[in-house]
Formats: sequence, C-alpha cells, structure tokens
Amino acid sequence: MSVAAVRAPIVVADPPLARLLFADVRLAPLWFLARIYVGFAWLDAGWHKISDTGTATNYIYDGRGIVAFWQRIAQVPPGPAKPPITYDWYRSFIQFLIDSHMEGFFGKLVAFGETAVGIGLILGAFVGIAAVAGAFMNLNYLLAGTSSTNPVLLLLGFLLVLAWKTAGYIGLDRWLLPVLGTPWQGAADRRRLEAG
Repeated sequence: MSVAAVRAPIVVADPPLARLLFADVRLAPLWFLARIYVGFAWLDAGWHKISDTGTATNYIYDGRGIVAFWQRIAQVPPGPAKPPITYDWYRSFIQFLIDSHMEGFFGKLVAFGETAVGIGLILGAFVGIAAVAGAFMNLNYLLAGTSSTNPVLLLLGFLLVLAWKTAGYIGLDRWLLPVLGTPWQGAADRRRLEAG
C-alpha cells in the first residue's frame, strides 16, 4: 500500500496518562499552581532587575549589572579551581557579548523578558510561549554555572510547555486560545468537523 492510497488521516492517540496530565482540563488547577510558582519566580527576578538603580548593579540603565555577571562567570580561575561555565563555547559566547558591549541591549532584554514571562504565566496568557521563553532563560543560567532554583524552574517550564493546552485554562488562555483557533472547540464545532 502506498502513502498516496491512505485517504483518512492516521491519528496516533496519546497514552491515557499523557492525555490526563497534558490535555484534560480537570488537572488545570495543578497547572495553575505550577504557573503561579514559576510566574512569581520570574516576576520577582525581573522586577528586581528593572527597579535596581545601583550604579554597579543595574540592568536596564547602562547594563553594569549584567556585564558584572558576565565577567564573573567568564573568568577562568587558576587551577585547581574550576570556572563556573563548563562549556568553552558558552564561555566564548559570553566573552563575545562582553567584548561587543552588548550589556545595554541584553540587560533590558533579560530584565523585561523575565518580567514578561512572569506576567504571562501568572495571568495564564500564552502559557506555552511564556514557558518556552522561561525555559530558554533557565537553560542559559544553567549553562552560565548558576544553579539556584533554575533546575526546578526548568523542569516546571518543560512540563508547562507540554501542558500548554490546559495550563492556561484557569487564566486568560481559556479565552485567548479559542480566538486563535486552538485548542478547545465547542460541541457544535466538533459535530461540524465530524460530519465532514
């Protein structure tokens, strides 16, 4: 049988546990709690960077805070001590940012990005996008050698990405996503699709 001969779409069903965890709105309260925890962590981190006006620690005015962070993680201490960054390619990237004086742009990007991720997760607006952005920032912090709460936030971020359809159900996604055409359909829409 050729691929062209197959007329009906073949749908591979999710396992029941995956359907329950990531597609059933009955577990929306669980994802709401995860969203609130991760969202407040990002909002707190971002807001501190926005509101910090210290001459050596600010992120959004001249970026001295982020360049100080970059310099601290990019330095290679004399042996037997180990540098914070494990991967040389990431250290080279950070050194490139320092040498290119990108602190003004990245300071604002990090501060406002963390705040936006926090607000999006707390409000339940575009949870999947906010969780991907947060997980990407967590990954960068982990590559930079800072652990703190980042492993837990990264794991919760991945889970929120997997549960994007229902993670914002107790939130603005309940109304935003159907306007965009995903993921919830009313009974009338389902009958119309099934009828062909």
